[in-house]
Amino acid sequence: MQGNSIPRSLFVFAVLYGGMVPLGGVLGAKQVGIGPLAVEAGIFPFLTLVALSSGIAELHGRDVANRLVRFGFIPLLLAIVLTVLVLQLPTDDGMYEPAKEAFPIILGQGWRLMAAGIVAYGVSVTLNIWIFDRLRGAVGKYAGLRGFIAAALSQIVDTLIFITFSFYGVRPIMDLMIGQALAKVVLSAIMVPVIIALVVRIGRKLDA
Repeated sequence: MQGNSIPRSLFVFAVLYGGMVPLGGVLGAKQVGIGPLAVEAGIFPFLTLVALSSGIAELHGRDVANRLVRFGFIPLLLAIVLTVLVLQLPTDDGMYEPAKEAFPIILGQGWRLMAAGIVAYGVSVTLNIWIFDRLRGAVGKYAGLRGFIAAALSQIVDTLIFITFSFYGVRPIMDLMIGQALAKVVLSAIMVPVIIALVVRIGRKLDA
């Protein structure tokens, strides 16, 4: 980057990144069955974040990608604050009845889940960028392979943090942790290399 100019690709992907951060919390209310595996639907935007951060690290360097992760806390925290505020406001009596009952169930996460999500986001995405960058010397130009390895390892850490923070002392967590980690590794293998390849290809065209 020169002066105060921002590369076009970084601007476009930063906007996309900011939208994906709070979306993970909303979609996480649904459990998705993938064959014998069960996983929160929030993993889809979250793995998109992971792949985006790796693609940005490939295009613009680790420091820029880490800065984007830190900026990601802004929409995440703002979404949590606004959600808590809206849940406290009185509900209109004329609201569609099924939606009236479902809304607080879907969005009314407890403080442990919110705190777990914030910590897991910061640690796992930062770890993903660090591993992705460190593998550059070992794996070289194969960004998709580096991205999968980094995503798989960071998602295992993400699962350890999120499940422990959220459910320790509330329910048995070992089977849940193993199932979630396995599902995330499988999805990392499917999604992450493809998204990284698209991000790098589109980014280079935008900046050409």
